[in-house]
Amino acid sequence: MATMTAQRLDEEIQREVLEELKWDARVQPNEIGVAVKDGIAVLTGWVDSFSKKWAAERAAHRVRGVTAVVNDVEIRLPRSAERTDADIAAAATRALESHAGLPIENIEVTVSKGWVTLRGEVEWQFQKYDAERAVRRLSGVRGVSNLIKVRPRVKPSPDTLKRKIEAALVRSAETDAERITVTVEGGTVQLAGTVRSYAEKKEAEQAAWSAPGVAEVRNNIVVRID
Repeated sequence: MATMTAQRLDEEIQREVLEELKWDARVQPNEIGVAVKDGIAVLTGWVDSFSKKWAAERAAHRVRGVTAVVNDVEIRLPRSAERTDADIAAAATRALESHAGLPIENIEVTVSKGWVTLRGEVEWQFQKYDAERAVRRLSGVRGVSNLIKVRPRVKPSPDTLKRKIEAALVRSAETDAERITVTVEGGTVQLAGTVRSYAEKKEAEQAAWSAPGVAEVRNNIVVRID
């Protein structure tokens, strides 16, 4: 009986992931295949840009019941979208320079066979995220490795940081703060506990990153469907 229930749940999640893909205008649902086992969604097929592959992955993560996503979608660039690594590197540099909130002098760009690697240091997590977002949508990009490190200037005490993060979790409408525990050591924050969806897990992580002085967040929260 338990096996049948789990199977029905996986089939339900699969249908909802497919519906979410149809809902997302950035992705053509007939490009993506979806299989689900034990809450893990496996995406297959091919798309013509890295931004579509990323969008499909995010769409799957938004579905309640999905505990993890395996993104096996291939990128097959149309001939018109193919660019040399030098062209992609130049475009990536321009994209980063045009973003007013990024310390471009602290960010390095390397491109190999269409794969962009970002290195360097920024003060805030949102700057690291913005740098990746700026380059992943560029034509010709096949993937992005974001190795930028967050080095905050502000260094509050662990107790102060813990209180601020716990308060942020309580304020968030998307998280159940009572199910999440926060541990702080230096600028490293560890989150533990259980939540009901991957989206809630990511919301808790974002709440932690929003606190001044956070250099790293280790998100050990487990997604568990009650």
